[in-house]
Amino acid sequence: MSGVGNATRRNWLIVCVLIAASAVQAEDRGGVPVPRLQVVGDGIAQSLTGVAGSAERGRALVVERGAANCLLCHAVPGAALSGDVGPSLAGVGRRLSTAQIRLRIADIQRVKPDAVMPSYYRVEGLDRVATEYRAKPVLDARQVEDLVAYLETLK
Repeated sequence: MSGVGNATRRNWLIVCVLIAASAVQAEDRGGVPVPRLQVVGDGIAQSLTGVAGSAERGRALVVERGAANCLLCHAVPGAALSGDVGPSLAGVGRRLSTAQIRLRIADIQRVKPDAVMPSYYRVEGLDRVATEYRAKPVLDARQVEDLVAYLETLK
């Protein structure tokens, strides 16, 4: 590349970095590849794992102050302390279909771009993500399906 200016070299380097970055396969916390979300309308019809989640494990995720931290913002039936920033989860299984619930957990910004709630399964197009969390969803596919299974019970 003799005779090539600094701007051209810099542009070439940027292209190489972008190609390398696009080749990186996103993986969840267990090292399982994260598939591209198959959104149809305002939902994701297909289970992310291919099987139904566990409502019992989903309830545990909702009420714990861990990865999902739903209680921080949402009122949850039967929970002692819960938030009021987001909508109440009471009746969510009656208001939304399974596919709609799944999309709202996996990638709420696709439905509501200004949502404060994080997209728990999306890994693309995110800003200001710490290096150790890049290309890794907040929740793995099983956890998303467990939350879906529990929220479906809230009629």
